Amino acid sequence: MAKSNLKLAAPTETVATTRRSDAMLQSREHLTPDEVKVLVEGARANRHGLRDATMILVAFRHGLRAAEVCDLRWDQVDLDAAILHVRRVKNGTPSTHPLLGDEMRALRRLQRESDASPFVFVSERGSPFTTAGFARMVERAAAARLELKAHPHMLREACGYALADRGYDTRDIQVWLGHRFRRSRRVNRYLPSLAAPAAGRSLQPSAGPRLG
Repeated sequence: MAKSNLKLAAPTETVATTRRSDAMLQSREHLTPDEVKVLVEGARANRHGLRDATMILVAFRHGLRAAEVCDLRWDQVDLDAAILHVRRVKNGTPSTHPLLGDEMRALRRLQRESDASPFVFVSERGSPFTTAGFARMVERAAAARLELKAHPHMLREACGYALADRGYDTRDIQVWLGHRFRRSRRVNRYLPSLAAPAAGRSLQPSAGPRLG
């Protein structure tokens, strides 16, 4: 067989494969209460609008991670006492949160209209709603209504900043969000937003942040 005269040539340039940084994709890591309100209203127009809007509202109000809101079960919701028993992931501290009227109405209606399931938020097939599905839903709603690239954790961050704007200090925010360590950088990031604390206020917020 005749030898080929072709020779391998060294590449003249390389192609960068690194992903764009988060700073290039989005300008901040939290939403404002007004923006959360827009997301809730936009989600109501979805095919499963009640479920989607309630997920966003509950995640924001109680500072839930995607995994926590997707795993939320009806035995954690006490509608008679207007209480939510919050279970945290990542070794967080569990706590008891009050439920406000808009949450109560949404959850009662969701319970009436949904098929029987131990989980609060379920898919069309009756299985627990996935974190990936929640992320897609938040991203689509933000892109359509806010022209912003958003992800579910921005709802938890929005809760922390909203509490700070209402005057709650780092200890209050730590308790509400379930952080174990007060000096955590995750809690201290809200410090620039802190206002003067209200005199005589109880340690834990009486309710989560309200929509704008």
